[in-house]
Amino acid sequence: MSIVNLSEIAERNAGFAAQVLEESGEDVRRCYQCGKCSAGCPVAFAMDYRPNRIIRMIQLGMREDLLNSRSIWLCGTCSTCTARCPRDVDLCRINDTLRVMAYREGIKSKVKNEVLMHDLFMKFILKYGRIYELGLALGMYMALPMNGIKDAGMGIELMAKGKLNLLPHKIKGAKELQQIAEAVKRLEAEE
Repeated sequence: MSIVNLSEIAERNAGFAAQVLEESGEDVRRCYQCGKCSAGCPVAFAMDYRPNRIIRMIQLGMREDLLNSRSIWLCGTCSTCTARCPRDVDLCRINDTLRVMAYREGIKSKVKNEVLMHDLFMKFILKYGRIYELGLALGMYMALPMNGIKDAGMGIELMAKGKLNLLPHKIKGAKELQQIAEAVKRLEAEE
């Protein structure tokens, strides 16, 4: 068993915590590891790193471990962790930031089909200004044919009840949303 010097690791990788602070606006130094976030997280059981450990790993600069973890992708952004935090650390925002970092660096999600779902979701948001559920389901089915067959009956039932639209609905201001997305892409390209 080797000895690990956590102070040395934290010092060597201090830039990671600073980057998370800059991109998320959340200061992980506020966390004192009470564990309330992990105790309340409904998906902590499936994570490789529980919520409080994510914060600690950021504090220690464990960038590669975090960006390659399942935990950042499993977070459902339900905000239970944030609501329970006595120090007002918004872990959902931090996980969003970590996902963006991983995505930007080409690190694939360890959660099956998550990136496909994200890409389809964003495609419809940018095109219509809102999600087109049937299009999302069909897009997932086209990419993964066997997964959609078992849910087809539920889709037909939802359409019959008027809960699932056959055609997409475009919101007012969808064009402005597209312009914002294009401006963000231009800013990212400049960095």
